[in-house]
Amino acid sequence: MADDDLRAKGTAMRSRLMGEDYAAQLNATLYADPIMVKFRELATDIAFGAVWTRAGLDLKTRALICVISDTSTGRYPELAVHLRMARNNGWSEEELTEAILHLSVYVGLPFVREALIVASETFAALRKEAATG
Repeated sequence: MADDDLRAKGTAMRSRLMGEDYAAQLNATLYADPIMVKFRELATDIAFGAVWTRAGLDLKTRALICVISDTSTGRYPELAVHLRMARNNGWSEEELTEAILHLSVYVGLPFVREALIVASETFAALRKEAATG
């Protein structure tokens, strides 16, 4: 069980990175299931409360590391979340697209192709949210 301070730091960081509305949407859908609540709490404590709040790297750099890691390992659902975080922390669509394209010679075209499909869908959703919200 996490201490209250770690949970509070993690909850605040998660909302900051994802955007409050998106974090709330995930909580009400995917993370509403009792099993997934346990995962959300663990991720909030460890990833967002302990890792994302560490000194040494800015949030923009941490977000790009996640995009590169997800692309390199074929973690496409996570990539969509991390692309959102990267956009929320100052990376442009063009910069993120170029970073993913750069990986083609290092991790392979199939990983990059799938990542670009996710990026295209994620960027379109973000533009739609910005236009309606």
